[in-house]
Amino acid sequence: MHLDVHDLREFYYRSPLGRAAQKVVRDELVRLWPEAKGQTVAGFGFAVPLLRPFLGDARRVIALMPGPQGVMPWPADGPNVSVLCEDTLWPLASGSVDKLVLMHGLETSDHPMTLLDECWRVLGPGGRALFIVPNRAGFWARSDITPFGYGRPYSLGQLETQLPKHQFLPERQLGALYLMPSTRRTFRRAGPLFEKVGRHMPTIMAGGAFMIEVTKLVYPPKGKVARTPASRSIRVLEGVGAVTPSAV
Repeated sequence: MHLDVHDLREFYYRSPLGRAAQKVVRDELVRLWPEAKGQTVAGFGFAVPLLRPFLGDARRVIALMPGPQGVMPWPADGPNVSVLCEDTLWPLASGSVDKLVLMHGLETSDHPMTLLDECWRVLGPGGRALFIVPNRAGFWARSDITPFGYGRPYSLGQLETQLPKHQFLPERQLGALYLMPSTRRTFRRAGPLFEKVGRHMPTIMAGGAFMIEVTKLVYPPKGKVARTPASRSIRVLEGVGAVTPSAV
């Protein structure tokens, strides 16, 4: 079940812990994707805290918000790019997206497998997607004061097994949100140090969330391919080379 858009907005834009989490995840995203010049970037779920860096150079930015969650206009200081949509039926043409970000979308969807198929559909050949999900073993998935404490948390092994079944090739995996999910100022101040140390830890020891970058796979047709021969063209000069004795 998706969270309510008002609760998500309050957490990420009004609470100190939410603003700290927003900065951590967005900085990691920008490190993975430093630019998107001339590209179409889309986000599903509540990905708007991460999309702002692409507003300047991307050809188009789209924030897809699922119906059960609700929608809010975004960005506040520019033309709205948010759209309300169904989980598994997005108002986007097939192959029209270059980069796709999912946050608070996969783990809260009632139809995660069909949602992955929809992600594959809208991505263009060679397109990249980033799935941000709660770490099942992390502290954030065990706390209900953050959005990462809702829905189905994942392990890294679950994601690496499931994504290839939907024709996604995992490229990079990393952890984020090593800071404690606490409202205490002491923990927030120590957050940058925790994140710095966390970057040097194995991904399996990830923090509160996994970030999995994948590319879209386009497989050739399976089975025996029947080849239809081209129709035989009329050979205008056929037979000209043959010498026919003339009548005397």
